[in-house]
Amino acid sequence: MFDALSDRIEGVFKRLRGRGLLTEEHVDEALREVRMALLEADVHTAVVREFLARVRERAVGDEVRKALTPGQQVVKIVHDELVAILGAKNVPLKMSPKSPTVIMLAGLQGSGKTTAAGKLARMLKSKGKRPLLVACDLRRPAAIEQLKLLGDQVDVPVFVRTGISAPDVAAAGVEEAVRLSRDVVIVDTAGRLAVDEEMMAEAVQIRDRIRPFETLFVVDAMTGQDAVNTATAFLDRVDYTGIILSKLDGDARGGAALSIAHVSGRPVKFASIGERLDAFEPFHPDRMAGRILGMGDVMTLIEKAEEAYEAEETAVLEEKMRKATFGLDDFLEQMRQLRKMGPLSSLLGMMPGMRGALKDVNIDEGDMARVEAIIHSMTLGERRDPSVINNSRRQRIARGCGRTVADVNGLLRQFDQAKVMMRAMAGGGGLPSMPHSLTRAAGGGSGGGKPKERAHRPKQHGKNKKRKRK
Repeated sequence: MFDALSDRIEGVFKRLRGRGLLTEEHVDEALREVRMALLEADVHTAVVREFLARVRERAVGDEVRKALTPGQQVVKIVHDELVAILGAKNVPLKMSPKSPTVIMLAGLQGSGKTTAAGKLARMLKSKGKRPLLVACDLRRPAAIEQLKLLGDQVDVPVFVRTGISAPDVAAAGVEEAVRLSRDVVIVDTAGRLAVDEEMMAEAVQIRDRIRPFETLFVVDAMTGQDAVNTATAFLDRVDYTGIILSKLDGDARGGAALSIAHVSGRPVKFASIGERLDAFEPFHPDRMAGRILGMGDVMTLIEKAEEAYEAEETAVLEEKMRKATFGLDDFLEQMRQLRKMGPLSSLLGMMPGMRGALKDVNIDEGDMARVEAIIHSMTLGERRDPSVINNSRRQRIARGCGRTVADVNGLLRQFDQAKVMMRAMAGGGGLPSMPHSLTRAAGGGSGGGKPKERAHRPKQHGKNKKRKRK
């Protein structure tokens, strides 16, 4: 979402870093560009004004003048102030000392409340909680069906009751959670296309009836300047304890993410970063600031890896690499594990310096099915030891999966590159630079066309081998 903003700010920083001495004129010129970048990203004007004032005060002071690298010091100041605007620190979801913990979601229609309820239920369940979803959006019948579908997908029960008011449904849902020994209740409420008195009154009645331990305001990060006005209206009436930013993976300007926490004084607790139910993560202001400024987000990447890869699986993989028994089935399993961590473009964007490098790289997330088809067209022996795959076998494999020989060759090259990388990691040599073809393998692998480099041809043996001239 922040690509345009990141590009503008990175351009400003690049010029600042190239200067040995910074004058007030240099700082003011840079801040004018940062101001335009923030306003174009739909950041609230009051937030922009306050942000720039704090940055300028620090940037023209002794903190920068006495620094060995003034340009880099200004970058640090901008990062620090951006973190402050985003909420300063991560504020985790609170659990009530008395079970069940009641969580109420509020927001406008279309903001992503129902989906956020399903994602939150999945996250809490993965952490050992036993959530119950309660459908209180009685004005939109599709919302109830959507919540039921999400509940089935994450294996969490959904409480539905018709013929009574939404506050009564919420209260009955909490009673049901007690009866079923569920320790978390997530209440999905109704929204409107715009703020109105009827919606607010119902939300207040539900809140007063069930006394939620946490009330989370769900806002579409693509809403723009109006998101601040909506957040203020809900704060005045519902008095929420935290914010969920939805659709943070969109291609809009996303200034709401930089404005709401600062204007409302309430922390952003979660961010929805994709359509998948696992594309939901705790919000860390310092990590988000790093992503915006092109510094990456290594900590989130590590956490995702730890969640996707079990310690025992990692040990087995290292043992296979040491004994050179790593085969194509293992390669496929590693690609599947990587996909569990989220879209590849998002993962690589968390690596420092990779966002710019990926600007013109088209990563086809749908290629994984083609990789599976090629590998499943091989015999068990070929998957265990790909070195036996000669030209005739490649042709047979290509026919079996409906792909070309070039696709098979490309996958085998990517497998060889993966073995080199993983052998280096298993041996403690660190991670070598990732080749572009392997990036395509992680996104899917075969590339869907002829590779740029000439396909590798196996050595010929027997009568086909050319005789040396005497």
